Amino acid sequence: SHFPVMLDEVIKICSPDWGGTFIDCTFGGGGYSKEILNFSKTKVIALDRDNFIQNLTKKLEKKYPGRFCFYHKKFSELNSIKIEQLVDGVIFDLGISSIQLKNLQRGFSFNSKSRLDMSMGLSDISAERVINNATEQNLKLIIKILGEEQEANKIARNIIIERKKKEIVNVSQLVDIIKKSKKKTFLNKINPSTKTFQALRIFVNKEITELIKGIVNATKILKPGGVIL
Repeated sequence: SHFPVMLDEVIKICSPDWGGTFIDCTFGGGGYSKEILNFSKTKVIALDRDNFIQNLTKKLEKKYPGRFCFYHKKFSELNSIKIEQLVDGVIFDLGISSIQLKNLQRGFSFNSKSRLDMSMGLSDISAERVINNATEQNLKLIIKILGEEQEANKIARNIIIERKKKEIVNVSQLVDIIKKSKKKTFLNKINPSTKTFQALRIFVNKEITELIKGIVNATKILKPGGVIL
């Protein structure tokens, strides 16, 4: 299960007790959608690029016929879904969910022994492809800009060195490279792979481009006085 940490704040801002139509752009575990649907005069249109959650969406479609519908789409594709009227609110819950992180087969977790995937769904590339094909300069820029990693140069250099010896396909291989590249410090409380993994996930899923397109398309279907959050 996944519990959205900002649930109370989102419900307060959306004010679903007055009814209305809302779009949940990152359905995930359905926390926002289910809470909004608890208010009898509401409708929810949900989107998610992740195919793994469709069993849950089917249950909600059955429980709330005519009030809930789901599209297996990225939120940049908001302009392609059927909307009968302008909506009262559009919700974006960004980043990775605990559901995705706990599924070790998908390669998001440092503890995974699986292949370097990191796709949230409907992605053109995988982290494995990026790691084994990007130039050293591009790897450095991805890790430095999207991960804000100070030691991006060394990590990128060591990735190039190691992939010449053997293709980097598993999460554990990349974790080992990053550990060897990072300066050891007892003051750093986060896992040394955190920033590089963040950078690769953002790049693979085009998260910044997706957000920009999503917000632009959301403004086109929003009622006057409606909210984007």
